[in-house]
Amino acid sequence: MPSHLAWAKGGTADFVTIADDVIEIRSTIPLPPGARVDATTEAEPKVKVTVKSHGSRRDTDGTFLIKGRLLEANRELRDRLAALVASSQE
Repeated sequence: MPSHLAWAKGGTADFVTIADDVIEIRSTIPLPPGARVDATTEAEPKVKVTVKSHGSRRDTDGTFLIKGRLLEANRELRDRLAALVASSQE
């Protein structure tokens, strides 16, 4: 299964949870607190997503759990991302 997001600066990420604009993401790269990072959804149609990081923590498997929020995300985009989370947890 492909990742949910491709970071503009390289690497990929999957949503773990999403509640309105508050998110948790499992990423191949860390994001420092306060970073604003652009990504693109992997699923068609591809859409730009901007995340503001509240910090990241490295897990034992080498990935990073990032807590943050979505920026400039309308209801349609948040619903689409929530559907990605729900489908990956089935």
